[in-house]
Amino acid sequence: MSVRTHRGLDLRNGRIDLSHGSGGRAMAQLIADIFHAALDNPWLRRGNDQAAFEVAAGRMVMTTDAYVVSPLFFPGGDIGSLAVHGTINDVAVGGARPLYLSASFIIEEGFPLADLKRIADSMGAAARGAGVPVVTGDTKVVERGKADGVFITTTGVGVLPAGLDLSAEKARPGDRVILSGTIGDHGVAIMSKRQNLSFETDLVSDSAPLHDLAAAMVDAGREGLRVMRDPTRGGLAATLNELAHQARIGFRLSEEAVPVKPEVAGACELLGLDPLHVANEGKLVAVVSPQAVGPVLAAMRAHPLGRDASIIGEAIEDDHSFVQMTTAFGGGRMVDWLSGEQLPRIC
Repeated sequence: MSVRTHRGLDLRNGRIDLSHGSGGRAMAQLIADIFHAALDNPWLRRGNDQAAFEVAAGRMVMTTDAYVVSPLFFPGGDIGSLAVHGTINDVAVGGARPLYLSASFIIEEGFPLADLKRIADSMGAAARGAGVPVVTGDTKVVERGKADGVFITTTGVGVLPAGLDLSAEKARPGDRVILSGTIGDHGVAIMSKRQNLSFETDLVSDSAPLHDLAAAMVDAGREGLRVMRDPTRGGLAATLNELAHQARIGFRLSEEAVPVKPEVAGACELLGLDPLHVANEGKLVAVVSPQAVGPVLAAMRAHPLGRDASIIGEAIEDDHSFVQMTTAFGGGRMVDWLSGEQLPRIC
């Protein structure tokens, strides 16, 4: 039985060529057979160069991100689902409800159509699962050797509830730091498939949309929720250092309170890495007032993506904005920014 579609794309053996980015019939076939089929929704069906949509009253939130992960397919996801989840999460940690996404694909000549379809299908499934459709997009094709298979840029828009304003400068000494779950899962899952780092692990990426979890946290502790962030590149260490500098405070963490899976700890020890610097794609960290920490933590643990949530430290007065950690042996150490590029092409 032929796998060729009625429009003529050979989805089993075909590859991207420059005509797929030319604006002609081949490009129309590519968009219809792969992207429209995978991402189908009323906005895309209209076939316009933009999407018009209704929005609720309130302040809008917008974010954009580019995804260049290597390898493109990894345990627990791929570049398509990652692009959807990552952009939704950047909107969600601002306290906003994600509404719509756009996606731009830069595809290298020679890239297999089967792999492109797999990525687009994954992206569509992730968007439908999150209830946040991809309503507009763009496709470009570059010459062989000018990219690395496919790169994706996504933009997300959302709307903030009236009166909600989460921001790092609202953090105060005495506030608690809450982490939604184990760290380093995504980075180690990616590394396990790198040709020069291959090692055996059953670990999968934590890539997931966090908007429902974030909304539950806002509902539970709106007045005491200071700020939320998703610790992606640079890991938890980079995120907390960023927050400390923005708020002009310090943080004191407890090493024993930071959840790390044994597989992650083992892989990091093998590779000489610190789990605090390893990327995550389905976790968030929040700074919460002492009065609100109980309800927020309870709401997190009631959600599947926050069941391992824990208080990992507190905000302290510190003119230097240092992030410090009390070790399991009772000592102390600095948790600094990542120096150099420890894990390139992780997201």
